[in-house]
Amino acid sequence: MKQAGLKRLYPEAGVRIGVGIGSCGLACGADSVLAAVQSNLRPEDGWSVARVGCIGLCEEEPLLDVVRPGKPRIVYGNLTAEKVAAILQAVREDREYTEGALFKMASDEILLESRSRVLGDGAYAGVVEYARHPFFARQMKITLRNCGFIDMDHIEEYVARGGYYALARVLVAMPPERIIGEVTQSGLRGRGGGGFPTGRKWQSCFEVKAPVKYVICNADEGDPGAYMDRSVMEGDPHSVIEGMAIGAYAIGAHEGYVYIRTEYPLAVVQLEQAIAQAHACGLLGKNILGSGFDFDVHIARGSGAFVCGESSALIASIEGNPGEPRAKHIHMAESGLWEKPTVLNNVETWANVPAIVMRGAEWFAAIGTPQSTGTKVFSLVGNVRISGLVEVPMGIKLKEIVGEIGGGVPEGKTLKAVQTGGPSGGCIPLRLIDLPVDFDSLTKVGSIMGSGGMIVMDNSACMVDVARYFTEFLMDESCGKCTSCREGLKQMGHVLKRICAGEGREGDTQLLEDLCDVIANASLCGLGTSAPNPVLSTLKYFREEYEAHIRDRKCPAGVCPALIRYTILAGKCVGCGACRRVCPVKAIAGEKKQAHVIDTAVCIKCGQCVEACKFDAVKVE
Repeated sequence: MKQAGLKRLYPEAGVRIGVGIGSCGLACGADSVLAAVQSNLRPEDGWSVARVGCIGLCEEEPLLDVVRPGKPRIVYGNLTAEKVAAILQAVREDREYTEGALFKMASDEILLESRSRVLGDGAYAGVVEYARHPFFARQMKITLRNCGFIDMDHIEEYVARGGYYALARVLVAMPPERIIGEVTQSGLRGRGGGGFPTGRKWQSCFEVKAPVKYVICNADEGDPGAYMDRSVMEGDPHSVIEGMAIGAYAIGAHEGYVYIRTEYPLAVVQLEQAIAQAHACGLLGKNILGSGFDFDVHIARGSGAFVCGESSALIASIEGNPGEPRAKHIHMAESGLWEKPTVLNNVETWANVPAIVMRGAEWFAAIGTPQSTGTKVFSLVGNVRISGLVEVPMGIKLKEIVGEIGGGVPEGKTLKAVQTGGPSGGCIPLRLIDLPVDFDSLTKVGSIMGSGGMIVMDNSACMVDVARYFTEFLMDESCGKCTSCREGLKQMGHVLKRICAGEGREGDTQLLEDLCDVIANASLCGLGTSAPNPVLSTLKYFREEYEAHIRDRKCPAGVCPALIRYTILAGKCVGCGACRRVCPVKAIAGEKKQAHVIDTAVCIKCGQCVEACKFDAVKVE
């Protein structure tokens, strides 16, 4: 199987064309790119076409890569059907085609280190190397080691890159105690948000004597702007299955569940296919690899409730009950799924396990910081030049992620804040941009690691409105079981909405802080206890914006409609009519080549005129 996979990955003759067909690629037209590749192939070419997952550079989708013997792998971006035809014709004529080439890398490189092999100035001399590309240079791929490189449909390629070797190793030569010891010594902490030591969780479950135990993968990724787990499940589901099998063997379980939201249809399809392939190859099911160990994986689909990302609510959902959390008087290691001992980790945590087994605890522990080892995957989104999935060593500074990997905020804007940890995370101000990104450092400044969402905000963001948005999101997603969470979030949302509407009152900031205290300390699950973070962090670092809304009836960022008005500066307006044409309510009047005027009584403050004006003649105050 390995030889077959190697021949597919690195053809000794002919050409391999890989098309990024993850959800981000499909949203940008990757299906038409794949169709263009297939329609431009000739029978005499003898080339292979692979559907690969997301490589992380979502800003440049759709992506395509070309691998041919003796030449570097070339990755192209922003593709169209016409560009595909030109690339394939150049390959057919053995020409170096560089238009749209994003980077090059050694075609046989297996990405498990921070850099690919340096290629020098040989072939494709004008194309930047992967190791020097600003988006990838600071990254280190462990969780994402295969995403974007292996064919999503062929288990052989996962095996060719070292897949299932870790499972074979533990079944042959590593007793459960040693496996748990390796995971413990590695320092791996849960990547789903809580950051609990994985080895300690496994050890607790291992010590419970019970004939039936379970392992669960939490793939219920509900944070706005987060898509780390989805990308792994689409592009490399075998890494998760292998990690779960190793964990099951370590604690004495024979059955596992992947809880995944129905809104991830491609991830579900790829996971189903991967499970079937692993069965067919004897890597799941009865007597795996002749070891006597039995293990199977089932898929449980969630309906998109954010609260079901919480462990006890997730288990309730799998059992067919309403997704509501319960008090954890008894730990899941003793009584979890169907009241049996259970280990639950998220997608990223499970995907790290095979790499730790193969490379050793010391290798993993040497990456990151002493208390936050290894790497972390973030979805870098928002007001940043280059958005996408990034995997970096723990402890990297926030400014390195945003400024170097993400390229900073767009020209003409300044960085204002970075929100980490999803809707329950905090907003970190510009003055803390040197902050190391690890579990403890983020907690100290009022934010959290969460599952890995990272939203960049520039000076156009209103931090009061940001707090309102996340509070209303959490209010809608609260299961309602706890009075403190159900009613507290509702009241907090009312206060924030009132402030943004220009109806704030003296004492509202103290009221918000009191509500935060009650919600955080009286709620049952992590949704409620962390829900105040957006409000508390914005109050701490941007209190002057709250005061401007309440006392001055102004929104400094010019976002809150009730507190702003639009006017046209006569000295700058050239009368081009662009603003008048896009106004949805016809609030703008004026003759051609004469200064225009906005009727403030009619204006709905949608901002279309600001975007349409090329002369900065529309003022928001």
